[in-house]
Amino acid sequence: MSALLSVRNLVKVYSAHRHEVRAIDDVSFDVEEGTTFGLVGESGSGKSTIARCALKLIPLTSGETFFDGNDISALSEKRMRSIRSQLGMVFQNPVAALNPRLSVRESIAEPLLTHTDLRGRGLSRRVDELLDDVGLDANFASRLPHQLSGGQSQRVGIARALATRPRLLVLDEPTSALDVSVQAQVLNLLQDLRAQYGLTYLMISHDLDVIRYLCDTAGVMRNGKLVEVGVASHVLTTPDHPYTRQLIDAMPVAPGAKASDSDSAAEKQRTAL
Repeated sequence: MSALLSVRNLVKVYSAHRHEVRAIDDVSFDVEEGTTFGLVGESGSGKSTIARCALKLIPLTSGETFFDGNDISALSEKRMRSIRSQLGMVFQNPVAALNPRLSVRESIAEPLLTHTDLRGRGLSRRVDELLDDVGLDANFASRLPHQLSGGQSQRVGIARALATRPRLLVLDEPTSALDVSVQAQVLNLLQDLRAQYGLTYLMISHDLDVIRYLCDTAGVMRNGKLVEVGVASHVLTTPDHPYTRQLIDAMPVAPGAKASDSDSAAEKQRTAL
């Protein structure tokens, strides 16, 4: 396997009230093609900032990001346009991510109108295919965001992210705003879509069970630094860094359950449908 996304010595500094906040501090990692790389850590650890820097949605302070061997951190926005269709993102708040004035069909069609020549019936067929891929009937196409549940909104967001057949999908806390049973459905859907489309995922989450269930490789963030990275099953069971052990020990355990029972929580999510 080869790295589809590589982040090298990434630094992001924000200025606030005459002080500098180092949101990301010299972070490097690779996301191998066809795999899922998970970044896990507490809120404010820099996970989402890394995701946005990796897709060049916000500028880097220093460092480099490579997509398929190309240094996209050095590209102008005009030159990035040809690469944007290969990159997709699913956001944490599925309702806020959709334009309230656009129908589901219009929302999903937006990236197709921007990056492809599809129009008319061809465009409609592609939107219907995408709705089917995420488990929604074609009659959802005419609905507005306020007529959708949280889970349905997230499925629309996933369909929109998949519209241009991207190679890399960044998932920024895609289940955190959903009910537990709906979380399981969305995670299973993401697993299926990865196989169907041959996708590579960068998963951002504070939930160790989500990382354990979906990810091949895991990186642990703390205060802007990547303190541990490795095979997800190893990192989340026999970690090398004491902070990772603190995260594992802080996981909630159901009343009456043994602490070791938390290792099976990801499997419970699979069967929660």
